[in-house]
Amino acid sequence: MTDAPRLLPVQEFGADAGGVPVVFLHGFGGDAAGWINIQTALARRVHSLAFDLPGHGKAIDWPTIGHAGRTAHAVTDTLDGLGLEKLHLVGHSMGGAISTMIAMRSPERIASLTLLAPGGFGEEINHRLLRRYASARDEEQIQILLEQFFGWESAVPPKLAAHIAETRAAPGAIEALETMVEAIIDGERQKTLPRDKLEELPCPVKVIWGTQDRVLPTRQAHRLPGPIAAHVFERVGHMLQHEIPREVASLVMENVRAGTN
Repeated sequence: MTDAPRLLPVQEFGADAGGVPVVFLHGFGGDAAGWINIQTALARRVHSLAFDLPGHGKAIDWPTIGHAGRTAHAVTDTLDGLGLEKLHLVGHSMGGAISTMIAMRSPERIASLTLLAPGGFGEEINHRLLRRYASARDEEQIQILLEQFFGWESAVPPKLAAHIAETRAAPGAIEALETMVEAIIDGERQKTLPRDKLEELPCPVKVIWGTQDRVLPTRQAHRLPGPIAAHVFERVGHMLQHEIPREVASLVMENVRAGTN
């Protein structure tokens, strides 16, 4: 008998809301907890789930870490295990790249796709920052690096650095992140997705970016193919779900409605 696939850890809100659920995928070095603000804001209107991706959060000890394709398979295996045949998908940064990959592989499954500063949309990436961030262990060092992920006028949420430092104290946590960052970056460039295929997706697609993103340049949101909606916010950095949670929640809900019709 074949063992059932292991399921990714999940953070769930609004289970009583019904309808097609919204699934959130976090970025590199984050975890499901980074979506609490957005999930709470939407809890009365939608059922939402946020996963810890392999090598992160409660999935630090995941058996296969680093390869984007395997991460996407871990997500789809979890969706299958939870019986989620149709869903709205929201991804940030690395989670945006994984979301895009899943949507391109299984377009019939995705009701809407919302991407926050997604990875894979261009070769330019702040590889030095990400590599330093992957190796950071103590709270003070993490705090200093986190400030570069946010816009110049945006404060890092209280206790975020402490939370990240705590998760990195787990055995194998730093090694997992160092493995993953090298899977994202090829030398000094980011590995890319065939973003031209976005126009082939049958669902509504939104891309959200900040002009002060110091991880992935905002221009990667320019000249997107087909009817892709690009929303670019002034004075906002890479961490949109923390910096402008109301606007992000509103745009996610707008795309959910468009994908429900």
